[in-house]
Amino acid sequence: MDNIFTNIPTELPEELFTSLLKRDNVHIERIVSNGHSTPPEQWYDQAWDEWVLVLEGQAILVYEHSEQTLTAGDYVLIPAHTKHRVEWTTPDSHTVWLAVHLYH
Repeated sequence: MDNIFTNIPTELPEELFTSLLKRDNVHIERIVSNGHSTPPEQWYDQAWDEWVLVLEGQAILVYEHSEQTLTAGDYVLIPAHTKHRVEWTTPDSHTVWLAVHLYH
């Protein structure tokens, strides 16, 4: 047994990605952000669906033509090949995400 909120360092020079479960068609990971964002010129364009849940903190996800503000408890499905980026995460506390990558 483990806990999603344990082993989070106080200082995070970059986002922390921790694999929780990996199988042929699914990968579940914890992501911890602390004021981190995707570089302005970079977009994610993944070949798989990604479902994300914000467990703690806040974030802004930007798509090509829209954006979403996520707070604790909010979740979203990002379909494959949907260009997106993280515009902002809470700078003064951790944003803890649960990400589920669904491979086709």
